[in-house]
Amino acid sequence: MTLLDAATWTGRIYSDGWVKSAGGEVADLEPATGAELGRVGLANTDDLDRAVARAVAAQPAWAATSFEERASVLRRAGALWSDHADEVRGWLVREAGSIPPKADVELHVASQECYEAAALASTPTGEVLATARPRLSLARRIPVGVVGVIAPFNYPLILSIRSVAPALAVGNAVVLKPDPRTAVSGGLLLARIFEEAGLPEGLLHVLPGGPDLGEALVAHPSVPVLSFTGSTAAGRRVGETAGRHLKRVHLELGGNSALIVLPDADLGLAASAGAFGSFLHQGQICMTTGRHLVHCDVAEEYVERLAEKADHLPMGDPATSQVALGPLIDTGQRDKVHSLVTSSVSAGARLAAGGTFEDLFYRPTVLASVTPATPAWANEVFGPVAPVTTFGSVDEAVALARDTEYGLSLGVLSADVSAAMALAERIPSGIVHINDQTVDDEAVAPFGGVGASGTGARFGSLTRNLDAFTHTQWFTMQGSIAPYPF
Repeated sequence: MTLLDAATWTGRIYSDGWVKSAGGEVADLEPATGAELGRVGLANTDDLDRAVARAVAAQPAWAATSFEERASVLRRAGALWSDHADEVRGWLVREAGSIPPKADVELHVASQECYEAAALASTPTGEVLATARPRLSLARRIPVGVVGVIAPFNYPLILSIRSVAPALAVGNAVVLKPDPRTAVSGGLLLARIFEEAGLPEGLLHVLPGGPDLGEALVAHPSVPVLSFTGSTAAGRRVGETAGRHLKRVHLELGGNSALIVLPDADLGLAASAGAFGSFLHQGQICMTTGRHLVHCDVAEEYVERLAEKADHLPMGDPATSQVALGPLIDTGQRDKVHSLVTSSVSAGARLAAGGTFEDLFYRPTVLASVTPATPAWANEVFGPVAPVTTFGSVDEAVALARDTEYGLSLGVLSADVSAAMALAERIPSGIVHINDQTVDDEAVAPFGGVGASGTGARFGSLTRNLDAFTHTQWFTMQGSIAPYPF
């Protein structure tokens, strides 16, 4: 069975079934070829108001539904990702520019997020509290009502499902706004999966749209909790808006993650890890290795090895050939990447590999002789660029790694695990990997950054998801009305 029939979704949004959008439609383009894959419905604020009203009406019955039924919907959804793997993979490859192995990672994590959410549905939701009075005193978890989810283009399936699945599991309704550039992979596929899984109508609404719709979702008075994944600049605006409306918002934002290569590291393995961390999915990952800090004794050899890997990584259309890198998402992203590369070279960086592009295909690029003032070092590139600088002491490495507003992921490579751990303890980071690069994700692990990378570990694992999508209520009960002196 085809999961997505064009006649079902063309020009439509998912809100109590497949309905014509009030905000018009937009072409869904394949970045590798420029071909039109279909036409996506764009929601406007009228669509949003209707969706939220319906979500508010449907949510109480869902929260009252047995946890067994909620869990069974999530388990069916998890299995359906595998059942429709070929079709979903095709969308991730063509719409998001993913190479097939990256698409397979998204499929695997999407299934696992649903299975973990199914377990969340039966997780104990309270605790008995001590009390000095003759009564039962509890702290219990209550669904927040309607959760707003805003997801980006780069890992569209994972970055939507990781909030949608647990929010539904604990009894909420969800309004999801995917990036219109990946509206199918990050939104419409989820609508169809949950539709097939038996989720009652009114509980999941998928509204592709631009920043104006996202702002309206954040400000909507009936959406008390927001989950946002995107750039730090956009996240600041989301946080400011949520703050004005006294809302809880979970922000997973940008990064400029460091990979520290100590002098005793195996350089062959280190260069391989560094290439993967910087070039996977064309560097369009928040956890991408954005800064390579390499001990001066081994830096020259590391750069040579990294540049050799960059020069030999095949690049092209992932739908038609076996490649390591596909296209960047659009010309705006490509031009931003190239501007940072060229300005870095002008500022004194040495171009060891790459630095060129054809259409949206940007060659994996290695920049040597980089300093903290180099544009590609100081800024999140979000492209396949590996800036390399050197250090002479552990203290210098720590200072360089800390010299950023971001704090998402950190990798330290060394034969001395204890020394690597001691170094990592001195660097603020939401995620730390010893003897691995900076890009990783598991549904069972807490995920989030500090500083300009977000508001901490708000995703992943049963406890974090329960924290994210419920609020805590103090509840007491006694056998009779207590006497008072009034």
